[in-house]
Amino acid sequence: MTDSHVLGQIKDLTLNSNGGERKDSALVVCFGELLIDFVPTVGGVSLAEAPAFQKAPGGAPANVAVGISRLGGSSGFVGKVGDDEFGYMLADMLKQNKVNNSGMRFDPAARTALAFVTLRSDGEREFLFFRHPSADMLLHESELDRDLIKKGKVFHYGSISLIEEPCRSAHLAAMAIAKESGSILSYDPNLRLPLWPSADAAREGIMSIWDKADIIKISEDEISFLTGGEDPYDDNVVLTKLYHSNLKLLLVSEGAEGCRYYTKKLKGRVAGIKVKPVDTTGAGDSFVAGLLYCFASDMNLYQDEKKLRDALRFANACGAVTVTERGAIPAMPTKEAVLQILAKNAG
Repeated sequence: MTDSHVLGQIKDLTLNSNGGERKDSALVVCFGELLIDFVPTVGGVSLAEAPAFQKAPGGAPANVAVGISRLGGSSGFVGKVGDDEFGYMLADMLKQNKVNNSGMRFDPAARTALAFVTLRSDGEREFLFFRHPSADMLLHESELDRDLIKKGKVFHYGSISLIEEPCRSAHLAAMAIAKESGSILSYDPNLRLPLWPSADAAREGIMSIWDKADIIKISEDEISFLTGGEDPYDDNVVLTKLYHSNLKLLLVSEGAEGCRYYTKKLKGRVAGIKVKPVDTTGAGDSFVAGLLYCFASDMNLYQDEKKLRDALRFANACGAVTVTERGAIPAMPTKEAVLQILAKNAG
């Protein structure tokens, strides 16, 4: 299949005949953490060496919600922030990006979560989290916006909300509400080891809800971690250790190299789009947003290999555009930017 054909398929998937948004693009509800990332104003230094920091909205589920909306899709967010300046800034940010934020709650007794993150000169990311506890960890089941969750056709979440009570119970309850309402459950573990009590706790927590998901996106590093160090490039490892009978689609993101996909009947690889990276923050979330945006227009995408590959090409392009700018949410692309990079790379 030529890249130009892929481009045409994506346009068909996301546009109606008048060139406007499809009215049947289903709501994707994202659940979990919303926080402030503090990023050094210069790169390649440790947190201790950074001369100054710039604040940026973050949190993987929130990044995905904004990413979907930025592409022209319909998204909502369920989570908790502090009853403080940062919390209200984040609520406004979602609203400005046309994300339904009616599922947000504000805790008067806890602060909005903060994360200091830097890319050191050795290429490793360094994290320092301030959440002892932060508001996102204190969402109670009774505070869930059940109506919003029930309206979603896709319910997307990570694993950070599984670390502590009461948020863990709220997370499990939200999944149950979504499933009972007929939603597709989408899971991106988004491993952040420093937040878990131990590596074993992280592995156990992430896997505790593994068999509930319909769609799972994992990275190569996460495969190695979850399988106890097995080869992340081995299809048999993925299929025997991580694929489960309830799954509709398992995706392995490979950064600039693209992604692999596995369904009950299909498996394959879609090459990435080469760009000069400026900041890789949010690339995986942008990829997920691109996929779920396409999925919301066609829930049976995973059953048609041509459509699936087109959607993954689109998702890869979303990730590629994101790494060309700094930050996660500020770098989330519009559909026009994604189509432009696909056209530029069409052969």
